[in-house]
Amino acid sequence: MTDPQTPNEPIKVLRGRETFLRAPERDDIPRFVRWMNDERTVRFLAARSPLGQALEEQWFERMIERQGRDSWFFVICTLADERPIGTTGLFEIDLTNGSAAIGILIGDPADQGRGLGTDAMEALLDFGFGELRLERMWLDTYDFNPRGVRSYEKAGFVHEGTLRHAIYRRRRHVDVLRMAILRSEWAGRRAANPFPDGADA
Repeated sequence: MTDPQTPNEPIKVLRGRETFLRAPERDDIPRFVRWMNDERTVRFLAARSPLGQALEEQWFERMIERQGRDSWFFVICTLADERPIGTTGLFEIDLTNGSAAIGILIGDPADQGRGLGTDAMEALLDFGFGELRLERMWLDTYDFNPRGVRSYEKAGFVHEGTLRHAIYRRRRHVDVLRMAILRSEWAGRRAANPFPDGADA
């Protein structure tokens, strides 16, 4: 039987119900620059200044060198039309203690609030817990991001603590919320609600 996949079609190895995660390519760089210069998108990130093509290219080179070593970076695409909608990944990976930090970005505000970020997060959790055999994954968000908190809670994250007035944003000091999920929590959720059609295989 011939493989129906076309040569340019990304392989959907890491997939959820509505999204899949693929490796980043150089062709993605202009898209990353556009996303990272949209104030509506980056207000929940650590970025503070505009990001140009040259800086993004330098970041891309460093990221490629670290890929699969102490970090993993993916582009989030929709299963329906393979359209890139954001990025996600693991960093500060500690294989000795089995932990990693998570970052996620939905680039176009029109794609936010549709559950796509939660779906991509679940695919990333399957990778971290299922393939890397991590024990704990964590992330930080801000007290003025209630929609993000709800999305993380939907994916199984638990609020572990608050770093009070930890960063300066919007002309005031704001709290940073630390959230995390454990392997046992992920396993229980996946057993109760597996991905359909063998997507978690």
